[in-house]
Amino acid sequence: MTGDDLMAQLAPSRLPPTMQGAGWPEFLALFGLGLLAGVLLAAALSPLLRRRVSRAERIRGTRDLPPQERLLAIARILGRLPEALRPAAYGAAPPPPPPEIERIARRAR
Repeated sequence: MTGDDLMAQLAPSRLPPTMQGAGWPEFLALFGLGLLAGVLLAAALSPLLRRRVSRAERIRGTRDLPPQERLLAIARILGRLPEALRPAAYGAAPPPPPPEIERIARRAR
């Protein structure tokens, strides 16, 4: 028995003719669901795709802090405090001028 013979022996469909094939409303609904899935996926991935702020930009962001707080913030950004800034951080010396603090922090590796 071939596939055509088998199809000929099946009983006719009991569905209305409009439901036997997909029409434009179904395709429009599928398109809308695809758009919704894309928006949800983009929203879920946006934290992973965001541009990371560079170390230099984060150091520049400390400009308006008082000197002692700025030294602490730079230590947090770098993971350690550069040798040249340690006396100022511990109060053994006055803090250097703000441009000097930034220059020392940018040179630290």
